[in-house]
Amino acid sequence: MAAQSTNPKVLAELSESEKQFDERVVHVDRVARVVKGGRRFRFRALVVVGDHKNRVGVGSAKGADVTAAITKAGEKAKKSMMTLSLYKGTLPHETTAKVGGSNILIMPASAGTGLIAGGVVRTILEVAGVSNAVSKSLGSNNKTNTAYATIKALEQVVPANKWTTNRMSAKTADKPAGKKVTKK
Repeated sequence: MAAQSTNPKVLAELSESEKQFDERVVHVDRVARVVKGGRRFRFRALVVVGDHKNRVGVGSAKGADVTAAITKAGEKAKKSMMTLSLYKGTLPHETTAKVGGSNILIMPASAGTGLIAGGVVRTILEVAGVSNAVSKSLGSNNKTNTAYATIKALEQVVPANKWTTNRMSAKTADKPAGKKVTKK
């Protein structure tokens, strides 16, 4: 076991890095494995981590007790963090994703609408820093699949500055490169 530092600067840096993320436990489940002597029980935790500044991650892990499962899931979530591209507190366009039986639809909303989402989707959008959005969960309501479908949908968002909106750039993108043919 590593020795703990008593240096106030080191302790301040450690506590600051812990405060940097909003870590929320979404779901804890007791799972069983059948062995020769009976059942062995463990716990599975689903944790969402975000910084309210366009970064979010989801992690799921098992442990012998609840705290161990939550700690492991939090570490996994921090490792899987992704950066969102938001536009004025909402998404630049609507997006959908499907994981397992869960199908998620997330749409942008005008300022003042707030988050119209439920359960896991709401938690993920809150910790990511999205302030206005509308979502609909279609299909299964399994929390793990819904969480991963939401993350997958957010990964598919294309930033507004990468869109092709100018007619000239759209026309030139469609033309093949090569010689011009002139009629005689």
